[in-house]
Amino acid sequence: MQRKLLAELIGTFWLVFGGCGSALLAAGIPDLGIGFAGVALAFGLTVLTGVYAVGSISGGHFNPAVSLGLMLAGRFESAHLIPYWVAQVIGSVLAATLLYVIVSGAPGFVGAGGFASNGYGAASPGGFSFLSCAVTEITMTAVFIFVILGATSKGAPVGFAGIAIGLCLTLIHLVSIPVTNTSVNPARSTGVALFADGPALAQLWFFWVMPLIGAVLGALIWKLVAEPAEAVPPAGTTAQV
Repeated sequence: MQRKLLAELIGTFWLVFGGCGSALLAAGIPDLGIGFAGVALAFGLTVLTGVYAVGSISGGHFNPAVSLGLMLAGRFESAHLIPYWVAQVIGSVLAATLLYVIVSGAPGFVGAGGFASNGYGAASPGGFSFLSCAVTEITMTAVFIFVILGATSKGAPVGFAGIAIGLCLTLIHLVSIPVTNTSVNPARSTGVALFADGPALAQLWFFWVMPLIGAVLGALIWKLVAEPAEAVPPAGTTAQV
């Protein structure tokens, strides 16, 4: 179990450091910045590489919503849920801390600003309403869980789950960065919110509740369409590639 938790910590660290780091350090450089598309790809690549690196150890969740969805689908032991959540949040906070150290060393640094945090209303990148942001986070998380369950199911091609999951997260970011700056991951939202200026910390509850609701919906929809006879892998080894 200790190895699994350490793997989840490392995987979540990489997701936040790579994904949020790309937004903080590379997205806004004049003429050379990677923009929304680059940030979306960065998040997808962190999950893809992380799943292949440690998926065989912990299942490669890196996300409290993913752990919940897998549990509800019968792919993950409920007793491991809270320990996984704790490891994921610690990994996110460690990544955000290192990113803050890097960002604060920039010339003319005067504050963290939004720090790649998530938000709704005035804190939304596009000023989208509470309802728009809620629908986006719930829908995108539900789709993410559905794809993960399908890509790791008994009938899926062996060895390609990481690619499908990484590309799915990339697509999710391409759609939803302008709306909420894309969470679909409560741990990812938590780490950067601790350092961000503005309402990120006050709005953090939203980016726990909405992705978790989406995880429940994604798992329920998968159970409706999956074959009843689908084999369930051993607990704790589900989202492997």
